[in-house]
Amino acid sequence: MIKHLAIIMDGNGRWAQSRGLSRSEGHRAGAERIGKVVDAAMALGIKYLTVYAFSTENWKRPIEEVRYLMNLIPEFCTAKLPDMMKNGVRLRTIGRTDDLPAASRKVLLDTIEKTKDNDKFTLNIALSYGGRAEIVDAVNKILADGVKPGKIKEADFAKYLYAPDIPDPELMVRTSGEMRLSNFLLWELSYSELYVTETHWPDFDENELKKAIDSYMGRDRRFGGVKTK
Repeated sequence: MIKHLAIIMDGNGRWAQSRGLSRSEGHRAGAERIGKVVDAAMALGIKYLTVYAFSTENWKRPIEEVRYLMNLIPEFCTAKLPDMMKNGVRLRTIGRTDDLPAASRKVLLDTIEKTKDNDKFTLNIALSYGGRAEIVDAVNKILADGVKPGKIKEADFAKYLYAPDIPDPELMVRTSGEMRLSNFLLWELSYSELYVTETHWPDFDENELKKAIDSYMGRDRRFGGVKTK
């Protein structure tokens, strides 16, 4: 069974456009969908969910859209905190979160602190995140620690990533049909199964999640080896 699910939440803008709504309304619907998918994932026995909310490249979007997305962060935290406490959900983040506006970051960190002892489920939100940036940041930490060349192994390197205590995802889902990783969890997804659906993120529900899980369960994972009888 899947322990860690990763999702690229794509299609908020296209979902809104198809309904004659603004992109902002699409982002709000996408934020609301996170809580519903957390509930569905918990019901299926998943322990970790990592969602790609805002990439290092997303800072290049129009300033009004970025401002709206940054304001959604404290709104989401405030609205979802009671449910997280009730259901034992721990909130964490990965990425260069120091880049976030101070007010948004404060509420985010407060929510992380309040939920830190919850142990039934972990919601890990990638904010100002890039897979290449994560690897570069890991290398810089290694250099700062004075590790000698030739001495570091893959397992050692992994300890310097943003969330070394969270297992690699078994499955990565991308909504809205795009066939690319978009700089998401480049190290951690090395042997993950990939599932792409045409469904836009705000419409991704429990049934869509079950379709992804069913696809995963029907696959033969060999991790580069061969199947033995």
